[in-house]
Amino acid sequence: MKKSKYLFVGITFLLSFSCALFVAMQVFPNNPFSGTKTKTATTLTDKVQDGDLIFQTSESSQCEAVRIATNSKFSHCGLIYNINGNWFVFEAVQPVKLTRLEDWINHGKDQKYLAKRLKNASTLLTPATLQKMKDYSQRFMGKEYDAYFDWSDTRIYCSELIWKIYKNGANIELSKLKQLKDFNLTDARVKKVLKERYGNDIPLEEKVVAPSDLVDSDLLKTVIDTY
Repeated sequence: MKKSKYLFVGITFLLSFSCALFVAMQVFPNNPFSGTKTKTATTLTDKVQDGDLIFQTSESSQCEAVRIATNSKFSHCGLIYNINGNWFVFEAVQPVKLTRLEDWINHGKDQKYLAKRLKNASTLLTPATLQKMKDYSQRFMGKEYDAYFDWSDTRIYCSELIWKIYKNGANIELSKLKQLKDFNLTDARVKKVLKERYGNDIPLEEKVVAPSDLVDSDLLKTVIDTY
């Protein structure tokens, strides 16, 4: 009888210990019983930083013309901002706005994207500088998208937005400015868009910065590339 009693107590103890161990493993990813640490998955938001640039391929007749004229797969870009713990892309669309990072990625072709960062961001992009960039960004919020690629601030396009924020917020010129005539304007698809925009009066001397100019900047390094 005593043996049965001890056996019952022993089984009860083992069952209780097993249950406690199982619960601990579920509650504590790095549980103290295992002696080893469980690896946690690295998410997109673990990799990006405030002030990173992000590029994608957009699908429209204008975006196709941009890709052809610049000889690049990238036709749209934005600036990654962390605002109150949430990740956004500040982008020049219609109108200029903040878009949640995940939504922005989903808008691109095949949801592919390229993220780039200033090579010495840890030194140059101090909290004060990042705040200055965000403060400067506010002047563009809600502005009309610039389909004519004019260099004034009346309207704004995507790569112009990023270039001006870095220039005026961080005193950094990410790339040299070009003129419209520096791009490949001979393709029929490019000519069609130019004709629709300007008629016969194409502003060939207009200052321009394209997404490809930012992608190729020597000041930036690649952080994520899903292409």
